[in-house]
Amino acid sequence: MTAELGHILLISALIIAGLQAVLPLWGARHNNRPLMDFAGRAAGLQALVLIGAFALLTASFVTSDFSVKLAADHSHSEKPLLYKISGVWGNHEGSMLLWVVIMALYGAFAARFSGALPRTLKARTLAIQGLLSVGFISFILFTSNPFSRLSPPPADGAGLNPLLQDPGLAFHPPFLYLGYVGFSLAFSLACGALIEGKIDKVWAQWLRAWVLLAWSFLTIGITLGSLWAYYELGWGGWWMWDPVENVSFMPWLAGTALLHSVLILGTRGQFANWTVLLAILTFSLSLIGTFVVRSGILISVHAFAVDPARGVFILGLICLISGGALLLYMFRAGLLLAFAKSFLRGGTMLSTFILSALDKPASDFKALSKEGGLLLNNILLGVATATVFLGTFYPLFIEAISPNKITVGAPYFNKTFAPIMMLLILVMGIAPLLRWVSDDKANLKKLVTYVTMPAILGGIIFTLTGAPIGSAIGMALAIYITAGVLLSARRRSRGSLSRLARQPASFYGFILGHMGMAVITLAIAVMSFQSGENIGRIKVGESLKLAPYEFTLTGVSNGKRENFNYLAGQFEVTKNERALTTLTSEQRYYPIRGMITTEAGFQFAPINTVFAALSDGDAQKGWVVRVYHQPMVIWIWIGGLMMALAGFISLIRESRSWQTAKDDVDA
Repeated sequence: MTAELGHILLISALIIAGLQAVLPLWGARHNNRPLMDFAGRAAGLQALVLIGAFALLTASFVTSDFSVKLAADHSHSEKPLLYKISGVWGNHEGSMLLWVVIMALYGAFAARFSGALPRTLKARTLAIQGLLSVGFISFILFTSNPFSRLSPPPADGAGLNPLLQDPGLAFHPPFLYLGYVGFSLAFSLACGALIEGKIDKVWAQWLRAWVLLAWSFLTIGITLGSLWAYYELGWGGWWMWDPVENVSFMPWLAGTALLHSVLILGTRGQFANWTVLLAILTFSLSLIGTFVVRSGILISVHAFAVDPARGVFILGLICLISGGALLLYMFRAGLLLAFAKSFLRGGTMLSTFILSALDKPASDFKALSKEGGLLLNNILLGVATATVFLGTFYPLFIEAISPNKITVGAPYFNKTFAPIMMLLILVMGIAPLLRWVSDDKANLKKLVTYVTMPAILGGIIFTLTGAPIGSAIGMALAIYITAGVLLSARRRSRGSLSRLARQPASFYGFILGHMGMAVITLAIAVMSFQSGENIGRIKVGESLKLAPYEFTLTGVSNGKRENFNYLAGQFEVTKNERALTTLTSEQRYYPIRGMITTEAGFQFAPINTVFAALSDGDAQKGWVVRVYHQPMVIWIWIGGLMMALAGFISLIRESRSWQTAKDDVDA
């Protein structure tokens, strides 16, 4: 009865979500308080029902109930408990159920913690959230039912994909979904505000909190995914511009722009239309990521290779959700009328769109100001997002209109994305230091001098030590960001540590977030230009050199653990002929799936990381071995986690008001 009860709970959740989507909207339209208050109760009930359904599916995996088809296809009685549980979302159907559970939880928490919102806006926001749930629960019920029965049930399951049998599966997807789905609430708040017809500072502060939460979770998810791919796939890289990596990166870029835009709206009451548009686009990019992973249109080591018909369903949802929201935005923001007037007057649609989206007359906008710096930040993030989007989907466009197939890889992104990010870093160092409303060229010249001189000096010193020019540029950019952060702290403190200690949590979040970017910038530059690798075939007792390191294969052993057989190679690593560490790399054979995986051996260190991977071979011919030396690679993930922590710190509510913090910035 477990599967049947889970199916009933899903149907119940669909009904509740439908009522949540309709009744509160009607209540807000007619100022009916009971119907508006129903939104919060429905959101809480929907979350409880979906949690119950997810718990029942998890029970099927844990108890190895192979009469449930999903458990039979993706679990096995010999799997460790951790992988039985994480295997629940290590597939298409289970991951979609996790998606709707998280979406419902966001709605329930919004209902619980948004008491200060106007009742009508709260009702409309939760109604939109319910409408989103209707779409995705329908998708699960009609195309991807996780509770389908299998008769007769097999004696044992097919097991989980060996690449997913890793602790990374327990953490990476949930955090990624907490980010992806978290932007749904920003989307709902934006649509609710458009229907309400009122977008102000109070709305911006609520939006900022939820965007910070989703952005922080997404940052953790991407960081953990990068680390997981690094050690699990054994290809020696932290990012490979894989299509599925890209579609998680795009909403992160758009979400970063949204964070900066909502700061302007909450502080100065400007850029309301632009902020709403970014909220819509960020969640739309999250939906596109969901479509790519489940449609089968792109080949990726991360994708669920499923029936493309399911992708058509999701594509329809994207068109309805994003298209409907954009139409609502264009009507409410007056863009349709603005486009018509611009056409009659001979103006360009682009200029009309920008001025209307920023809801600010050109004569009132001063480019040399904090607003101007943050706007340039938004533009660069938008260009970066478009660049990644084009590189990811351009091969599909070509394939759709011609028989030719092309591949867009790292060279494209290195030549296009890297320069944009360098420009963005230059803006990061200066924009926070500018004054609101208007600044002057003399102050700009002084600020540029303060932040660039240490950067140039640091880059020169790094070059003189023998570092490659690319690493020196990375060092200079990292110092540049750091100098800007320190100058911001000095201006806020006015030389008083006690005053600095009284700053709001959001300021400390700003410091930690920008320092995280500095750490990532330096680590990527050093790792990219100073890492080394070597590959060769060696026997036991022989060595593979990678100056100044030497990897000696000291022994090969085999055995069996839980649900796989292994062949392990032990490596003694020396540096300049001095013993450094011992590494163990394994080839694992999973008889249930008939698959072989490689588990590399690592020594993570603050400065130099080394690892070795044992591949094909035998005792007579020797084994193919790949060895790597990658300096500072660990700081890429540390920097990412610093940025995520910065987001959580910024969520801490201080006793000081928003207005007080703004006055300090102006001062």
